[in-house]
Amino acid sequence: MEGIFASFASAMRQRWLRGTVFVVLGAVVAAVFLFAIIIYSHYYETVRTGLEAKARTATDFFANYVARSYADYYNSAYRYTETFREGDRLELQFINTDGSIMISSSTITSGTTLDSPDVSTAIESRRISSWVGRRATTGERIMAASAPMIYADGEVIGVMRYITSLKLVDRQVFMNIAAAVGIGLIVLLLVFSVNLIFVRSVIKPVGEITKMSKRIAEGGYGVQINNSYQYEIGEMVGSINEMSHKIAQTEKIQAEFISSISHELRTPLTAITGWGETLIYNENLDGESKRGIEIMLKEARRLTKMVEDMLEFTRIEDGRFTLNIEMIDIEAELEDAIFTFSELLYKDELEFDYNSDMDDAPLIPGDPNRLKQVFLNLFDNAVKYGREGKRIEVSIKMAGSDYISIAIRDFGTGAPEDELEIIKMKFYKGRNSKERGSGIGLAVCEEIIKFHSGRMELANAEGGGFLVTLYLPVSSKASSAPPVFT
Repeated sequence: MEGIFASFASAMRQRWLRGTVFVVLGAVVAAVFLFAIIIYSHYYETVRTGLEAKARTATDFFANYVARSYADYYNSAYRYTETFREGDRLELQFINTDGSIMISSSTITSGTTLDSPDVSTAIESRRISSWVGRRATTGERIMAASAPMIYADGEVIGVMRYITSLKLVDRQVFMNIAAAVGIGLIVLLLVFSVNLIFVRSVIKPVGEITKMSKRIAEGGYGVQINNSYQYEIGEMVGSINEMSHKIAQTEKIQAEFISSISHELRTPLTAITGWGETLIYNENLDGESKRGIEIMLKEARRLTKMVEDMLEFTRIEDGRFTLNIEMIDIEAELEDAIFTFSELLYKDELEFDYNSDMDDAPLIPGDPNRLKQVFLNLFDNAVKYGREGKRIEVSIKMAGSDYISIAIRDFGTGAPEDELEIIKMKFYKGRNSKERGSGIGLAVCEEIIKFHSGRMELANAEGGGFLVTLYLPVSSKASSAPPVFT
């Protein structure tokens, strides 16, 4: 039961992870990624726009107000760069058409030749061009905006290039993305925690309901689930409790009815059987009358057995079933049952094969009468359902060191695979069964074996037929749950 509940809980958590947490995680990752792109674009676009605006303003000023001569234009641009006042934030370079830096507000780069795409693009396209990259000398990330300086005759005489470091911008972008990631993690943790509480609030009551439902399905009718739940789960628990109560009432009425009817039938059946056995030896009976008496006795004995099974079953159900345990020779008890039953097989022309691998059978604790009842019941079933096989096999051997196994096999058609787990349920006779009976014989047998701390296994035998295997403990100190033997 714990394994079923663990499997259910694991499956529910997996579905929850796939259906909720992974979806929220995907949404958070997508949101953070989109936010990062927007923040990155916003900051870089702001810096680029600012640089391009400064470059455009400077070149427009020279084009509009310094136009007396080529030399004057060139010298004014040179002096403007030399006296640039924003050197703490920006670097201004005056570059000639060959790409050489004529002067820079930072003397570090003066006199060098640039191979930057923004400069060449500005000269060739006569438009402002920007570029993001790393400074060759330091490796620092920078952004540059280059504006062409066009003289009155349309000739490009140089480039005004504004440069700024992206260190502070990158830091700001990183801090904003980190904040977004942190918020995303908080949201994800909050969603995970809330959903985990919710899932646990569902798994716990459903697990309890599953356990109790299993008990009810196994025959614990009348068991009530503590209904401290609300909403749909509370309604479901209430319905299960009501169902369990009604089933318990029905079972009680059914058991009382069976017990009452069985006792009522017992007296007339005893009289019919007794008078039938008396009449069968009457020498004045002719052939037809004697045959009729034999049929009457056979049917009376069959009905008597059904009544005994039902009475036995009601004793088990209401707790009046008892065992008289003593140390017995189980092999001798089995052989006695075989001898008793073999007398009934002559008319059916069935072969009865018995095989024992017990060299020195140990005495085991058991009720000889109850165990003999089990053997005879199983033999009777083997005859009824395996009659066409004309053969029954019975074997006894040690199963490990703590258990004795007894196998009873017929050579009939066997049972449908989907019925093997339910065929020993009370009143179940099988979908394709044409044999008459109460359907509680196997249920009684299993209960008797359980009272002996054993186990009864049902299976279809290899090669055809039906196989019943009993496991009985050698000692009362053996485990109450026999191991699975192959």
